[in-house]
Amino acid sequence: MLLSVNPDNPQKRLINKVVEILDQGGLVIYPTDTFYGIGCDLFNKRAITRVYQLKKRPLTKPFSFVCSDLKDISLYAKVSNDAYRIMKRSLPGPYTFILEGTRLVPKLMLTSRKTVGIRVPNNKICLDIVTGLGRPIISTSVTLAEPADIHDTYGSLVDMVIDGGVISYEPSTVISLVDDNPEVIREGKGEINFL
Repeated sequence: MLLSVNPDNPQKRLINKVVEILDQGGLVIYPTDTFYGIGCDLFNKRAITRVYQLKKRPLTKPFSFVCSDLKDISLYAKVSNDAYRIMKRSLPGPYTFILEGTRLVPKLMLTSRKTVGIRVPNNKICLDIVTGLGRPIISTSVTLAEPADIHDTYGSLVDMVIDGGVISYEPSTVISLVDDNPEVIREGKGEINFL
């Protein structure tokens, strides 16, 4: 199903449809500020396994996930005062922060070092979905920019594709904040002059 949602003022009833699919263990393709992402409920192991199969990715390489805001991040990652200041200056935005995960994070989503990659994209549709669900969603990229192309390619493999307009693929900047030692792992869309 291809669902057209207003990127500036997402319609609540359409966001509720997406949330219902996620709540029932479905997969959706949704817009972020850097790409379209394949997502599911962080706490639905069967749905996460489907995403791994779809991406042909080994279970040893966890996906990052999207939280609704900084307060939400602190439930799933250990956030020091320094890490909080850095994230407060840059979120929502095109960044993935690597932090030590908390016990709330499913083991399947932790690296061998017990870290997680967390995003808060600057995209109203995405944030409304996560807020509506009340839990984080998995975030892994689709390298296509046009929602119609995404639907043609992935429509039979997921439960819904959200059309939030064309988004040219540009990966997020990945910054590790583990042990309060900020380190740029990958330069992407986000500026890094705040470190």
